[in-house]
Amino acid sequence: MTYMTYIDQYGWFGIMGQGAKETILTPALCRAARGLLDWTQTDLAEKAAVSRSTIRDYEGRHHEIHRATEAQLRLAFEEGGVRFIELEGGGTGLCLPDPLN
Repeated sequence: MTYMTYIDQYGWFGIMGQGAKETILTPALCRAARGLLDWTQTDLAEKAAVSRSTIRDYEGRHHEIHRATEAQLRLAFEEGGVRFIELEGGGTGLCLPDPLN
């Protein structure tokens, strides 16, 4: 099967093709990002314009989410101040910028 690489809206390299989905926002990162911002599932649902049940089911690993929904959640987190960082050899992490800078 042929795959094509691209750079997404976040400047990350990706691969297009069947089965090439690479999720950045895992259920655990979703819960952690909410924790950093002290947001409930309802808060996130309102800020990302998705249903609370979608967030509940995703965080509970009952089902996957669509890429568009993942992008909405990630954008809401980023607008709230969370930064997604790639850790060399360790996957994706989260941080909040220093408020003094």
